[in-house]
Amino acid sequence: MKFTAKEIASFIGGEVVGNENAEVFTFAKIEEGVPGAISFLANPKYTEYIYTTKSSVVLVNRDFNPTAEVEATLIKVDNAYESLAKLMMMYEASKPRKQGISSLASIAESAKIGEGCYIAPFVVIGEGCEIGDNCMLHDGVSIGDGAKIGNDTLIYAHATIYHDCRIGNNCILHSGCVIGADGFGFAPTADGYNKIPQTGIVVIEDNVEVGANTCIDRATMGSTIIHSGVKLDNLVQIAHNDEIGSHTAMAAQVGVAGSTKIGNWCIFGGQAGISGHSTIGDRTTVGPQCGTIGSLKGGETVLGSPAIDAREYIRLSAYMRKLPALDKKIKELTKELEALKNK
Repeated sequence: MKFTAKEIASFIGGEVVGNENAEVFTFAKIEEGVPGAISFLANPKYTEYIYTTKSSVVLVNRDFNPTAEVEATLIKVDNAYESLAKLMMMYEASKPRKQGISSLASIAESAKIGEGCYIAPFVVIGEGCEIGDNCMLHDGVSIGDGAKIGNDTLIYAHATIYHDCRIGNNCILHSGCVIGADGFGFAPTADGYNKIPQTGIVVIEDNVEVGANTCIDRATMGSTIIHSGVKLDNLVQIAHNDEIGSHTAMAAQVGVAGSTKIGNWCIFGGQAGISGHSTIGDRTTVGPQCGTIGSLKGGETVLGSPAIDAREYIRLSAYMRKLPALDKKIKELTKELEALKNK
């Protein structure tokens, strides 16, 4: 499917600079541009490529002014990155959509399947399940008894949703993710560990995306809750009875210990670790490999392990780089002092 620069500009509210009839049919990074591709320039580090790219069209911010000739047609927009995302969503929506239920799927008679769904071979849907309209369940997806899934939700191959869990509308669950496995609950005894039954569920609200091989554990009692708009990367661990606030984003390998409440619009860098039974306030940013101990009031940016204010961490890091020189100087001064004492 081809689009002209004029059509694209009309869709995203942009201004064409150059050939408005330039056609594109694919996307490419600006440094790897090819004829017929659309690219974007948002990070100044890549500005040099706009003068050499072979892409036919490039999205740029409105304040961009070239300092040399640009062969590509430019479309000026308020935010090039957001506009690209909008175009890519439009492109995905234009692709043909699979529908129908495979004869190789195993669906319990008591399950309810909505209209317009695609259910691939080897999908298993248990007793009493409810699948909303226009859902897509790819190969090998397993839906446990009593689970409910809202409308327009996409579940990729081999994802597993345990019994009685709830998934909202317009969610995306990637391959291998596990929703509703037992929380890590054990009572130590003289003979070992006794398992504590995990009787709760997982509730995932609307517009949530869960990355590949991410695990969200069911609650001991009640619910582990992922609120609307949350984005979880691959290999994230959410423990039992956690509550993740709306529009919070977590990069790969973040681990959240049990019974922790995280606020709205928080950001967690890769491999961050969050201690259990704590509260993280709204709009907190936790840096990569950061380890929090206890609660954070919100609106903070923290780094390090244990986590401290980011400015203090940067200041301490600067001192740490000076430690070898300081150590050398202290040893020299110690020798001089000993020499003076000996005199």
